[in-house]
Amino acid sequence: MPTSEAPLTHRFGDVTATVTGNNVAEVEMHRPPANFFDATLLGALIEGIAWAAGRGCRAVVLCSEGRHFCAGFDFSASGSPDPGALRTLYDRAEEFVGGPIPVVAAVQGGAVGGGLGLALAADFRIGAPNSHFAANFARLGLHQGFGLSATLARVIGGQKALDLLCTGRRVGGAEALGIGLVDRLADDPRLGARALAAEIATSAPLAVASIRRTMRAGLVDEFGAAIEHERLEQLALMGTDDFREGIEASLQRRDPDFSGR
Repeated sequence: MPTSEAPLTHRFGDVTATVTGNNVAEVEMHRPPANFFDATLLGALIEGIAWAAGRGCRAVVLCSEGRHFCAGFDFSASGSPDPGALRTLYDRAEEFVGGPIPVVAAVQGGAVGGGLGLALAADFRIGAPNSHFAANFARLGLHQGFGLSATLARVIGGQKALDLLCTGRRVGGAEALGIGLVDRLADDPRLGARALAAEIATSAPLAVASIRRTMRAGLVDEFGAAIEHERLEQLALMGTDDFREGIEASLQRRDPDFSGR
């Protein structure tokens, strides 16, 4: 069983998993400053969480190195993912949601686009007053992805989810707490996430597992169905003029001028 002695760490590509003691582990992404993801990074997160669970950890802090928690997929570096790569990416996302133990996401800086989807795939989210969150897909001319169709409405309700998805607007830490997008605020989100994970880890592990199964009942199936629909919608919209304009405007840091084509 993990103890409060020296941490035990294992590397999975751009992810490290560290047993920090008190039955808690940290699984950290190392792609600063924005921690853009791909299927390889998601696979490493899954491995890291499974590794921690196999060493008796009862909760995981999901965190990242750098200025931002995660900015999703890097369109500037890779352009649009090809259909096969997008399917693989979303297969890994579905595996992440079905993980074995509670995950507390520590969100510093931004959780944007697919990065917001990753944060919402965790069980809990800790932000800072200066954290920000955006489902900015519509501002890119794109349908939402990473299972947000299932998770966002579950967390904040359907009407608020529709607002964030259709406007793509940025939500600060205080508003995120007010609408339930984060569970707590802390000046240092990682310390706040560690505190919540430690609280969870002191509860009876069989009871926590049972409660989690009940409360997340149907989520994996809903997520899988949502992500397949999202994938098809995204592939269709990636061929439009609006998508090209949205990406170009984002890279040029200007407002997009959409034509509806």
